[in-house]
Amino acid sequence: MGNTWDASYDVVVVGSGAGGLTAALTARLKGLSALVIEKTALFGGSSSLSGGAIWVPTNQYLAEAGLGDTWEKAQAYLDATVGDRVPKVRKEAYVKRGAEMVRYLHDNTEHVRFKYIPGYSDYYPEAPGGFPQGRSVEPLIFDLNKLGEERKNMRRANLPTYGIVMNAFEFHKVNMITRTWVGKKTSLKLGMRLIRSVVTGARLSSLGEALIGRLRRSLMDVQGEVWVKTAFQDYVMDDGRVVGLIAVRDGKQMRIEAKKGVILASGGFSHNQKMREQYLPLPTSEKWTSASEGQTGDLIEASLRIGATLDLMDRVWGAPSVIPPGQAPYFLVVERALPNMMVVNGAGERYLNEAVPYHEFVDQMYKSDKPEARTTLSWIIIDKTTKSRYIYLGLFPGQPFPKKWFDNGFIKQGNTPAELAQAMGVPADKLTATFERFNRDARQGKDTAFHRGDSAYDRYYGDPTYSNPNLAPLEDGPYYALPIYPGDIGTKGGIVTDEYARALDSAGVPIPGLFATGNCSAAVMGETYPGPGATLGPSMTFGYVAASYMAGHK
Repeated sequence: MGNTWDASYDVVVVGSGAGGLTAALTARLKGLSALVIEKTALFGGSSSLSGGAIWVPTNQYLAEAGLGDTWEKAQAYLDATVGDRVPKVRKEAYVKRGAEMVRYLHDNTEHVRFKYIPGYSDYYPEAPGGFPQGRSVEPLIFDLNKLGEERKNMRRANLPTYGIVMNAFEFHKVNMITRTWVGKKTSLKLGMRLIRSVVTGARLSSLGEALIGRLRRSLMDVQGEVWVKTAFQDYVMDDGRVVGLIAVRDGKQMRIEAKKGVILASGGFSHNQKMREQYLPLPTSEKWTSASEGQTGDLIEASLRIGATLDLMDRVWGAPSVIPPGQAPYFLVVERALPNMMVVNGAGERYLNEAVPYHEFVDQMYKSDKPEARTTLSWIIIDKTTKSRYIYLGLFPGQPFPKKWFDNGFIKQGNTPAELAQAMGVPADKLTATFERFNRDARQGKDTAFHRGDSAYDRYYGDPTYSNPNLAPLEDGPYYALPIYPGDIGTKGGIVTDEYARALDSAGVPIPGLFATGNCSAAVMGETYPGPGATLGPSMTFGYVAASYMAGHK
Protein backbone atom coordinates (compact mmCIF):
# COMPACT_ATOMS: atom_id res chain seq x y z
CA MET A 1 0.00 0.00 0.00
CA GLY A 2 1.48 3.36 -0.98
CA ASN A 3 1.19 6.40 1.25
CA THR A 4 1.69 10.06 0.53
CA TRP A 5 3.02 11.96 3.51
CA ASP A 6 3.02 15.62 4.51
CA ALA A 7 5.97 15.01 6.85
CA SER A 8 8.21 12.07 7.65
CA TYR A 9 10.15 11.10 10.79
CA ASP A 10 11.62 7.94 12.25
CA VAL A 11 9.69 8.45 15.49
CA VAL A 12 6.51 10.44 16.15
CA VAL A 13 5.62 11.07 19.79
CA VAL A 14 2.10 12.07 20.86
CA GLY A 15 2.18 14.21 24.03
CA SER A 16 4.78 16.67 25.33
CA GLY A 17 5.07 15.88 29.03
CA ALA A 18 8.17 14.38 30.65
CA GLY A 19 7.61 10.97 29.03
CA GLY A 20 7.12 12.36 25.53
CA LEU A 21 10.10 14.71 25.70
CA THR A 22 12.30 11.92 27.11
CA ALA A 23 11.23 9.60 24.28
CA ALA A 24 12.02 12.19 21.58
CA LEU A 25 15.28 13.19 23.26
CA THR A 26 16.41 9.54 23.47
CA ALA A 27 15.47 8.98 19.82
CA ARG A 28 17.52 12.00 18.71
CA LEU A 29 20.50 11.02 20.86
CA LYS A 30 20.41 7.56 19.27
CA GLY A 31 20.43 9.01 15.75
CA LEU A 32 16.72 8.88 14.86
CA SER A 33 14.67 11.82 13.59
CA ALA A 34 11.86 12.66 16.02
CA LEU A 35 8.78 14.84 16.24
CA VAL A 36 6.62 15.55 19.30
CA ILE A 37 3.03 16.64 18.64
CA GLU A 38 1.03 18.43 21.34
CA LYS A 39 -2.71 19.03 21.06
CA THR A 40 -2.84 22.17 23.22
CA ALA A 41 -1.10 25.51 22.65
CA LEU A 42 1.53 24.79 25.33
CA PHE A 43 3.98 21.92 25.78
CA GLY A 44 4.65 20.26 29.16
CA GLY A 45 1.28 18.73 30.02
CA SER A 46 0.60 17.70 33.62
CA SER A 47 4.36 17.19 34.10
CA SER A 48 4.78 20.99 34.09
CA LEU A 49 2.19 21.29 36.87
CA SER A 50 3.69 18.51 38.97
CA GLY A 51 6.25 18.37 41.77
CA GLY A 52 8.82 17.29 39.18
CA ALA A 53 10.27 14.48 41.32
CA ILE A 54 10.97 11.05 39.87
CA TRP A 55 10.87 7.83 41.87
CA VAL A 56 13.45 5.58 40.23
CA PRO A 57 15.10 3.00 42.52
CA THR A 58 18.89 2.40 42.48
CA ASN A 59 19.62 5.50 40.37
CA GLN A 60 23.04 7.17 40.48
CA TYR A 61 21.97 10.15 42.59
CA LEU A 62 20.78 7.78 45.33
CA ALA A 63 24.10 5.91 45.14
CA GLU A 64 26.04 9.21 45.38
CA ALA A 65 23.99 10.10 48.49
CA GLY A 66 24.97 6.77 50.06
CA LEU A 67 21.37 5.56 50.33
CA GLY A 68 22.25 1.88 49.97
CA ASP A 69 19.40 1.04 47.61
CA THR A 70 19.74 -2.28 45.78
CA TRP A 71 17.97 -4.21 43.06
CA GLU A 72 16.78 -6.71 45.69
CA LYS A 73 15.33 -4.02 47.99
CA ALA A 74 13.59 -2.30 45.08
CA GLN A 75 12.05 -5.56 43.88
CA ALA A 76 10.94 -6.49 47.39
CA TYR A 77 9.28 -3.07 47.76
CA LEU A 78 7.46 -3.28 44.43
CA ASP A 79 6.36 -6.82 45.27
CA ALA A 80 5.01 -5.55 48.62
CA THR A 81 3.18 -2.54 47.15
CA VAL A 82 2.28 -3.26 43.51
CA GLY A 83 2.14 -7.02 44.08
CA ASP A 84 1.13 -9.23 41.16
CA ARG A 85 -1.31 -6.67 39.72
CA VAL A 86 1.38 -5.96 37.10
CA PRO A 87 3.51 -8.67 35.40
CA LYS A 88 6.84 -9.32 37.13
CA VAL A 89 8.75 -8.70 33.90
CA ARG A 90 7.43 -5.12 33.69
CA LYS A 91 8.30 -4.34 37.31
CA GLU A 92 11.81 -5.74 36.77
CA ALA A 93 12.18 -3.74 33.56
CA TYR A 94 11.19 -0.60 35.43
CA VAL A 95 13.88 -0.96 38.09
CA LYS A 96 16.61 -1.93 35.61
CA ARG A 97 15.78 0.49 32.79
CA GLY A 98 14.81 3.39 35.09
CA ALA A 99 18.29 3.68 36.59
CA GLU A 100 19.69 3.23 33.07
CA MET A 101 17.52 6.12 31.79
CA VAL A 102 18.69 8.47 34.56
CA ARG A 103 22.34 7.62 33.82
CA TYR A 104 21.87 7.97 30.05
CA LEU A 105 20.31 11.43 30.29
CA HIS A 106 22.99 12.55 32.74
CA ASP A 107 25.81 11.35 30.49
CA ASN A 108 24.38 12.52 27.17
CA THR A 109 22.83 15.91 27.94
CA GLU A 110 24.09 19.09 29.53
CA HIS A 111 20.85 19.98 31.30
CA VAL A 112 18.98 16.93 32.64
CA ARG A 113 20.19 16.95 36.25
CA PHE A 114 18.58 15.86 39.51
CA LYS A 115 19.20 16.07 43.25
CA TYR A 116 18.27 13.59 45.96
CA ILE A 117 15.48 14.74 48.32
CA PRO A 118 16.64 13.55 51.76
CA GLY A 119 13.88 12.40 54.07
CA TYR A 120 11.02 12.51 51.57
CA SER A 121 9.86 9.06 52.53
CA ASP A 122 8.66 6.30 50.25
CA TYR A 123 4.88 6.19 50.69
CA TYR A 124 5.01 2.80 52.45
CA PRO A 125 8.38 3.00 54.24
CA GLU A 126 7.52 0.23 56.68
CA ALA A 127 6.96 -2.30 53.85
CA PRO A 128 9.80 -4.69 52.90
CA GLY A 129 12.40 -2.75 50.90
CA GLY A 130 10.83 0.63 51.80
CA PHE A 131 13.01 3.62 52.66
CA PRO A 132 11.91 6.08 55.39
CA GLN A 133 14.52 8.49 53.99
CA GLY A 134 13.01 8.14 50.51
CA ARG A 135 14.15 7.35 46.98
CA SER A 136 12.97 10.48 45.17
CA VAL A 137 15.17 12.86 43.20
CA GLU A 138 14.07 16.24 41.86
CA PRO A 139 15.34 18.48 39.04
CA LEU A 140 17.76 21.27 39.84
CA ILE A 141 16.40 24.81 39.60
CA PHE A 142 16.45 25.95 35.95
CA ASP A 143 16.57 29.37 34.30
CA LEU A 144 13.78 29.42 31.71
CA ASN A 145 15.69 32.11 29.79
CA LYS A 146 17.75 29.21 28.43
CA LEU A 147 14.72 28.25 26.33
CA GLY A 148 14.76 31.58 24.47
CA GLU A 149 11.49 32.26 22.67
CA GLU A 150 10.39 28.67 23.21
CA ARG A 151 9.62 29.41 26.88
CA LYS A 152 6.47 31.24 25.72
CA ASN A 153 5.16 27.87 24.48
CA MET A 154 5.70 26.13 27.82
CA ARG A 155 2.89 25.33 30.25
CA ARG A 156 3.44 27.04 33.60
CA ALA A 157 2.23 25.87 37.00
CA ASN A 158 1.47 29.37 38.35
CA LEU A 159 1.81 28.17 41.93
CA PRO A 160 0.78 30.70 44.61
CA THR A 161 4.36 31.33 45.82
CA TYR A 162 4.56 35.07 45.14
CA GLY A 163 7.63 34.80 42.93
CA ILE A 164 9.57 32.66 45.40
CA VAL A 165 11.11 29.61 43.71
CA MET A 166 11.68 26.60 45.93
CA ASN A 167 12.51 22.94 45.63
CA ALA A 168 10.37 20.22 47.20
CA PHE A 169 12.99 19.59 49.90
CA GLU A 170 12.86 23.30 50.83
CA PHE A 171 9.07 23.60 51.02
CA HIS A 172 8.47 21.46 54.07
CA LYS A 173 11.16 23.47 55.91
CA VAL A 174 9.64 26.81 54.85
CA ASN A 175 6.27 25.59 56.09
CA MET A 176 7.82 25.65 59.57
CA ILE A 177 8.91 29.32 59.26
CA THR A 178 7.09 30.22 62.50
CA ARG A 179 8.17 27.03 64.29
CA THR A 180 11.87 26.20 63.66
CA TRP A 181 15.21 27.91 63.02
CA VAL A 182 15.64 25.72 59.94
CA GLY A 183 12.36 27.14 58.64
CA LYS A 184 13.53 30.73 59.21
CA LYS A 185 16.96 30.06 57.67
CA THR A 186 15.47 28.37 54.58
CA SER A 187 13.01 31.25 54.12
CA LEU A 188 15.91 33.73 54.25
CA LYS A 189 17.77 31.69 51.62
CA LEU A 190 14.72 31.75 49.33
CA GLY A 191 14.38 35.50 49.80
CA MET A 192 18.00 35.96 48.73
CA ARG A 193 17.37 33.73 45.70
CA LEU A 194 14.41 35.92 44.72
CA ILE A 195 16.49 39.11 45.03
CA ARG A 196 19.34 37.59 42.95
CA SER A 197 16.93 36.52 40.21
CA VAL A 198 15.38 40.01 40.08
CA VAL A 199 18.83 41.62 39.87
CA THR A 200 20.16 39.22 37.20
CA GLY A 201 16.94 38.94 35.19
CA ALA A 202 16.88 35.15 35.60
CA ARG A 203 13.53 33.41 35.21
CA LEU A 204 14.03 30.66 37.73
CA SER A 205 11.82 27.58 37.82
CA SER A 206 11.66 24.54 40.05
CA LEU A 207 9.62 21.33 40.39
CA GLY A 208 7.77 20.23 37.23
CA GLU A 209 8.59 23.43 35.37
CA ALA A 210 12.32 22.82 35.90
CA LEU A 211 12.00 19.22 34.70
CA ILE A 212 10.15 20.20 31.51
CA GLY A 213 12.48 23.16 30.94
CA ARG A 214 15.55 20.95 31.22
CA LEU A 215 14.13 18.26 28.92
CA ARG A 216 12.98 20.80 26.31
CA ARG A 217 16.35 22.61 26.33
CA SER A 218 18.11 19.27 25.86
CA LEU A 219 15.79 18.41 22.97
CA MET A 220 16.53 21.80 21.38
CA ASP A 221 20.27 21.03 21.66
CA VAL A 222 19.79 17.98 19.38
CA GLN A 223 17.31 19.68 17.01
CA GLY A 224 14.26 17.73 18.18
CA GLU A 225 10.98 19.26 17.06
CA VAL A 226 7.86 20.01 19.12
CA TRP A 227 4.68 21.06 17.29
CA VAL A 228 2.02 22.60 19.55
CA LYS A 229 -1.63 22.97 18.47
CA THR A 230 -1.29 19.65 16.64
CA ALA A 231 -3.96 17.10 17.59
CA PHE A 232 -3.78 13.35 17.00
CA GLN A 233 -6.75 12.14 14.94
CA ASP A 234 -6.08 8.56 13.85
CA TYR A 235 -3.47 5.97 12.98
CA VAL A 236 -2.25 5.19 9.47
CA MET A 237 -1.96 1.41 9.13
CA ASP A 238 -0.22 -0.80 6.59
CA ASP A 239 -0.75 -4.56 6.84
CA GLY A 240 -1.48 -4.42 10.60
CA ARG A 241 1.43 -2.10 11.37
CA VAL A 242 1.24 1.51 12.58
CA VAL A 243 3.24 3.43 9.95
CA GLY A 244 2.17 6.95 10.81
CA LEU A 245 -0.69 9.08 11.99
CA ILE A 246 -3.18 11.68 10.88
CA ALA A 247 -3.05 14.93 12.84
CA VAL A 248 -4.76 18.29 12.62
CA ARG A 249 -2.39 21.27 12.71
CA ASP A 250 -3.67 24.84 12.42
CA GLY A 251 -6.98 23.47 11.15
CA LYS A 252 -5.35 21.39 8.40
CA GLN A 253 -5.24 17.62 8.28
CA MET A 254 -1.72 16.18 7.95
CA ARG A 255 -0.39 12.68 7.31
CA ILE A 256 2.84 12.17 9.25
CA GLU A 257 5.01 9.14 8.60
CA ALA A 258 6.58 7.33 11.56
CA LYS A 259 9.10 4.93 9.97
CA LYS A 260 10.04 3.24 13.25
CA GLY A 261 6.70 3.77 14.94
CA VAL A 262 4.51 6.00 17.11
CA ILE A 263 5.06 6.51 20.84
CA LEU A 264 1.93 7.54 22.75
CA ALA A 265 2.92 9.67 25.74
CA SER A 266 -0.18 11.72 26.39
CA GLY A 267 -2.31 12.11 29.48
CA GLY A 268 -5.37 10.01 30.28
CA PHE A 269 -9.05 10.95 30.26
CA SER A 270 -9.39 13.18 33.34
CA HIS A 271 -11.18 15.91 31.37
CA ASN A 272 -13.68 13.60 29.63
CA GLN A 273 -16.77 13.46 31.85
CA LYS A 274 -18.43 10.75 29.75
CA MET A 275 -15.40 8.43 30.01
CA ARG A 276 -15.06 9.19 33.73
CA GLU A 277 -18.65 8.06 34.28
CA GLN A 278 -18.11 5.00 32.09
CA TYR A 279 -14.97 3.77 33.86
CA LEU A 280 -14.35 5.42 37.25
CA PRO A 281 -16.05 4.94 40.63
CA LEU A 282 -18.99 7.30 41.15
CA PRO A 283 -19.46 10.11 41.94
CA THR A 284 -16.82 11.58 39.63
CA SER A 285 -16.33 14.97 38.04
CA GLU A 286 -13.83 16.52 35.67
CA LYS A 287 -14.11 19.63 37.89
CA TRP A 288 -12.15 17.73 40.53
CA THR A 289 -9.05 17.01 38.43
CA SER A 290 -5.72 18.84 38.59
CA ALA A 291 -4.59 17.24 35.30
CA SER A 292 -3.68 19.72 32.58
CA GLU A 293 -6.22 20.65 29.95
CA GLY A 294 -6.66 18.52 26.84
CA GLN A 295 -6.60 15.14 28.61
CA THR A 296 -9.75 13.73 27.05
CA GLY A 297 -8.69 10.17 26.18
CA ASP A 298 -8.56 10.77 22.41
CA LEU A 299 -6.08 7.94 21.90
CA ILE A 300 -8.11 5.28 23.69
CA GLU A 301 -10.85 4.84 21.11
CA ALA A 302 -8.49 4.92 18.12
CA SER A 303 -6.23 2.37 19.83
CA LEU A 304 -9.15 0.05 20.60
CA ARG A 305 -10.08 0.13 16.90
CA ILE A 306 -6.68 -1.28 15.94
CA GLY A 307 -6.82 -4.02 18.59
CA ALA A 308 -5.16 -2.53 21.67
CA THR A 309 -6.30 -3.75 25.07
CA LEU A 310 -6.90 -1.67 28.20
CA ASP A 311 -6.37 -2.11 31.94
CA LEU A 312 -6.70 -0.13 35.20
CA MET A 313 -9.40 2.06 33.65
CA ASP A 314 -11.19 2.32 37.01
CA ARG A 315 -8.18 3.90 38.74
CA VAL A 316 -6.89 7.46 39.19
CA TRP A 317 -3.77 8.97 40.72
CA GLY A 318 -5.86 10.22 43.64
CA ALA A 319 -5.49 13.76 44.92
CA PRO A 320 -7.85 14.94 47.70
CA SER A 321 -8.72 18.49 46.69
CA VAL A 322 -10.56 21.58 47.82
CA ILE A 323 -12.08 23.68 45.06
CA PRO A 324 -12.62 27.38 45.81
CA PRO A 325 -15.46 28.74 43.63
CA GLY A 326 -14.17 29.89 40.26
CA GLN A 327 -10.68 28.49 40.89
CA ALA A 328 -8.71 25.40 39.94
CA PRO A 329 -8.69 22.50 42.42
CA TYR A 330 -6.15 22.83 45.23
CA PHE A 331 -4.48 19.48 45.87
CA LEU A 332 -4.01 18.87 49.62
CA VAL A 333 -0.56 17.38 50.19
CA VAL A 334 0.96 19.20 53.16
CA GLU A 335 -2.28 20.35 54.80
CA ARG A 336 -3.32 16.79 55.72
CA ALA A 337 -0.20 16.30 57.86
CA LEU A 338 -0.51 19.45 59.98
CA PRO A 339 -1.00 18.74 63.69
CA ASN A 340 -4.02 20.99 64.47
CA MET A 341 -6.25 19.50 61.75
CA MET A 342 -8.71 16.68 61.21
CA VAL A 343 -10.96 15.38 58.45
CA VAL A 344 -14.55 14.28 59.05
CA ASN A 345 -17.38 12.75 57.02
CA GLY A 346 -20.93 14.02 56.52
CA ALA A 347 -21.85 12.69 59.96
CA GLY A 348 -19.09 14.72 61.67
CA GLU A 349 -16.86 11.70 62.40
CA ARG A 350 -13.25 10.94 61.49
CA TYR A 351 -12.87 7.88 59.27
CA LEU A 352 -9.17 7.65 58.33
CA ASN A 353 -5.60 8.68 59.08
CA GLU A 354 -5.61 12.08 57.38
CA ALA A 355 -1.86 11.97 56.61
CA VAL A 356 -1.87 8.77 54.51
CA PRO A 357 -0.45 8.98 50.97
CA TYR A 358 -2.86 11.00 48.86
CA HIS A 359 -3.92 8.24 46.43
CA GLU A 360 -4.82 6.06 49.42
CA PHE A 361 -6.81 8.94 50.94
CA VAL A 362 -8.97 9.09 47.79
CA ASP A 363 -9.38 5.29 47.80
CA GLN A 364 -10.64 5.57 51.40
CA MET A 365 -13.06 8.36 50.43
CA TYR A 366 -14.76 5.94 48.03
CA LYS A 367 -14.48 2.88 50.25
CA SER A 368 -16.02 4.62 53.29
CA ASP A 369 -18.82 6.44 51.42
CA LYS A 370 -22.29 5.77 52.83
CA PRO A 371 -25.59 7.62 52.24
CA GLU A 372 -25.86 8.44 55.94
CA ALA A 373 -22.19 9.51 56.21
CA ARG A 374 -20.85 10.81 52.92
CA THR A 375 -17.10 10.79 52.46
CA THR A 376 -16.91 11.67 48.75
CA LEU A 377 -17.54 15.10 50.15
CA SER A 378 -15.51 15.28 53.36
CA TRP A 379 -14.49 18.24 55.50
CA ILE A 380 -11.03 19.37 56.57
CA ILE A 381 -11.15 21.25 59.87
CA ILE A 382 -8.50 23.57 61.31
CA ASP A 383 -8.45 26.21 64.05
CA LYS A 384 -6.99 29.69 64.48
CA THR A 385 -3.65 28.25 65.64
CA THR A 386 -3.24 26.23 62.41
CA LYS A 387 -3.96 29.31 60.34
CA SER A 388 -1.46 31.45 62.25
CA ARG A 389 1.39 28.91 62.17
CA TYR A 390 1.49 27.18 58.78
CA ILE A 391 1.21 27.75 55.05
CA TYR A 392 -2.36 26.70 54.22
CA LEU A 393 -3.88 26.55 50.71
CA GLY A 394 -0.97 28.66 49.48
CA LEU A 395 -1.59 31.38 52.08
CA PHE A 396 1.25 32.32 54.42
CA PRO A 397 0.96 31.95 58.22
CA GLY A 398 -1.52 34.52 59.54
CA GLN A 399 -2.53 35.67 56.07
CA PRO A 400 -6.35 35.87 56.13
CA PHE A 401 -8.55 33.70 53.95
CA PRO A 402 -10.04 35.71 51.05
CA LYS A 403 -13.24 37.46 52.16
CA LYS A 404 -15.13 36.03 49.17
CA TRP A 405 -14.54 32.49 50.49
CA PHE A 406 -16.73 33.38 53.49
CA ASP A 407 -19.22 35.41 51.42
CA ASN A 408 -19.89 32.57 48.96
CA GLY A 409 -20.08 29.93 51.70
CA PHE A 410 -16.98 28.02 50.62
CA ILE A 411 -15.52 28.20 54.14
CA LYS A 412 -17.69 27.29 57.11
CA GLN A 413 -16.81 28.94 60.42
CA GLY A 414 -17.80 28.55 64.08
CA ASN A 415 -16.47 29.64 67.47
CA THR A 416 -17.31 26.25 69.01
CA PRO A 417 -17.51 22.73 67.55
CA ALA A 418 -21.32 22.92 67.83
CA GLU A 419 -21.45 26.23 65.95
CA LEU A 420 -19.16 24.81 63.27
CA ALA A 421 -21.36 21.71 62.97
CA GLN A 422 -24.40 23.89 62.37
CA ALA A 423 -22.58 25.80 59.60
CA MET A 424 -21.45 22.51 57.99
CA GLY A 425 -24.85 20.82 58.30
CA VAL A 426 -23.52 17.88 60.35
CA PRO A 427 -24.82 16.56 63.73
CA ALA A 428 -23.49 18.81 66.51
CA ASP A 429 -23.30 16.03 69.10
CA LYS A 430 -21.21 13.79 66.83
CA LEU A 431 -18.81 16.55 65.75
CA THR A 432 -18.38 17.69 69.37
CA ALA A 433 -17.59 14.11 70.43
CA THR A 434 -15.12 13.82 67.54
CA PHE A 435 -13.35 17.00 68.70
CA GLU A 436 -13.21 15.68 72.28
CA ARG A 437 -11.67 12.34 71.32
CA PHE A 438 -9.23 13.92 68.85
CA ASN A 439 -8.05 16.45 71.46
CA ARG A 440 -7.69 13.78 74.13
CA ASP A 441 -5.49 11.72 71.79
CA ALA A 442 -3.55 14.79 70.61
CA ARG A 443 -2.59 15.74 74.17
CA GLN A 444 -1.15 12.25 74.64
CA GLY A 445 0.54 12.31 71.21
CA LYS A 446 -1.15 9.05 70.17
CA ASP A 447 -3.94 8.70 67.61
CA THR A 448 -5.76 5.71 69.11
CA ALA A 449 -8.35 5.70 66.32
CA PHE A 450 -6.27 5.80 63.11
CA HIS A 451 -2.56 5.89 64.10
CA ARG A 452 -1.75 9.24 62.49
CA GLY A 453 1.97 9.93 62.91
CA ASP A 454 3.03 6.29 63.26
CA SER A 455 4.54 6.17 59.74
CA ALA A 456 7.68 8.04 58.66
CA TYR A 457 5.68 9.23 55.64
CA ASP A 458 3.07 10.91 57.88
CA ARG A 459 5.75 12.77 59.79
CA TYR A 460 7.58 14.31 56.80
CA TYR A 461 5.19 17.27 56.50
CA GLY A 462 4.38 17.45 60.21
CA ASP A 463 5.63 19.87 62.87
CA PRO A 464 8.90 18.55 64.35
CA THR A 465 8.43 20.60 67.54
CA TYR A 466 5.80 18.07 68.71
CA SER A 467 6.60 14.57 70.00
CA ASN A 468 4.06 13.38 67.42
CA PRO A 469 4.57 15.87 64.52
CA ASN A 470 1.03 15.18 63.25
CA LEU A 471 -1.00 15.72 66.41
CA ALA A 472 -1.94 18.82 68.42
CA PRO A 473 -5.31 19.73 69.98
CA LEU A 474 -7.93 21.69 68.03
CA GLU A 475 -9.05 24.09 70.77
CA ASP A 476 -8.39 27.64 69.58
CA GLY A 477 -11.53 29.01 67.89
CA PRO A 478 -12.71 30.16 65.49
CA TYR A 479 -12.72 26.82 63.70
CA TYR A 480 -12.80 26.56 59.91
CA ALA A 481 -14.11 23.73 57.70
CA LEU A 482 -13.57 23.34 53.95
CA PRO A 483 -15.09 20.68 51.67
CA ILE A 484 -12.76 18.03 50.20
CA TYR A 485 -13.49 16.11 46.98
CA PRO A 486 -11.86 12.91 45.62
CA GLY A 487 -9.78 14.69 42.97
CA ASP A 488 -6.96 13.36 40.84
CA ILE A 489 -3.74 14.41 39.14
CA GLY A 490 -4.57 12.07 36.27
CA THR A 491 -6.22 8.78 35.37
CA LYS A 492 -3.93 5.75 35.46
CA GLY A 493 -5.66 3.32 33.12
CA GLY A 494 -5.00 2.89 29.43
CA ILE A 495 -3.20 0.81 26.84
CA VAL A 496 -1.51 -2.34 28.12
CA THR A 497 2.20 -2.50 27.28
CA ASP A 498 5.06 -4.95 27.74
CA GLU A 499 8.56 -4.48 29.13
CA TYR A 500 9.63 -2.73 25.91
CA ALA A 501 6.67 -0.28 26.09
CA ARG A 502 5.09 -2.02 23.07
CA ALA A 503 1.29 -1.79 22.95
CA LEU A 504 -0.34 -5.21 23.29
CA ASP A 505 -3.49 -6.68 21.79
CA SER A 506 -5.95 -8.86 23.70
CA ALA A 507 -3.78 -11.94 23.06
CA GLY A 508 -0.75 -10.19 24.57
CA VAL A 509 0.90 -9.79 21.15
CA PRO A 510 2.63 -6.47 20.34
CA ILE A 511 0.91 -4.22 17.77
CA PRO A 512 3.78 -3.47 15.34
CA GLY A 513 4.86 0.17 15.35
CA LEU A 514 2.88 1.23 18.45
CA PHE A 515 4.39 2.06 21.84
CA ALA A 516 2.92 3.78 24.91
CA THR A 517 4.02 5.44 28.15
CA GLY A 518 2.57 7.90 30.66
CA ASN A 519 -1.06 8.15 31.72
CA CYS A 520 -2.50 6.96 28.41
CA SER A 521 -0.98 3.56 29.25
CA ALA A 522 -1.85 1.16 32.08
CA ALA A 523 0.42 2.14 34.99
CA VAL A 524 3.34 -0.10 35.93
CA MET A 525 2.49 0.89 39.52
CA GLY A 526 -0.80 -1.00 39.28
CA GLU A 527 -3.38 0.12 41.84
CA THR A 528 -0.89 1.78 44.18
CA TYR A 529 1.60 4.66 44.37
CA PRO A 530 4.93 3.62 45.95
CA GLY A 531 6.59 7.02 46.30
CA PRO A 532 6.85 10.69 45.25
CA GLY A 533 7.48 10.69 41.49
CA ALA A 534 6.05 7.24 40.75
CA THR A 535 4.07 8.79 37.87
CA LEU A 536 6.88 10.74 36.18
CA GLY A 537 9.57 8.11 36.78
CA PRO A 538 7.78 5.38 34.79
CA SER A 539 6.64 7.84 32.11
CA MET A 540 10.22 8.89 31.42
CA THR A 541 11.61 5.36 31.79
CA PHE A 542 9.27 3.74 29.28
CA GLY A 543 9.62 6.71 26.89
CA TYR A 544 13.35 6.00 26.99
CA VAL A 545 12.75 2.25 26.64
CA ALA A 546 10.48 2.70 23.58
CA ALA A 547 12.92 4.97 21.75
CA SER A 548 15.85 2.69 22.61
CA TYR A 549 13.94 -0.32 21.27
CA MET A 550 13.22 1.51 18.01
CA ALA A 551 16.87 2.51 17.64
CA GLY A 552 17.98 -1.09 18.14
CA HIS A 553 15.49 -2.76 15.76
CA LYS A 554 15.07 -2.40 12.02
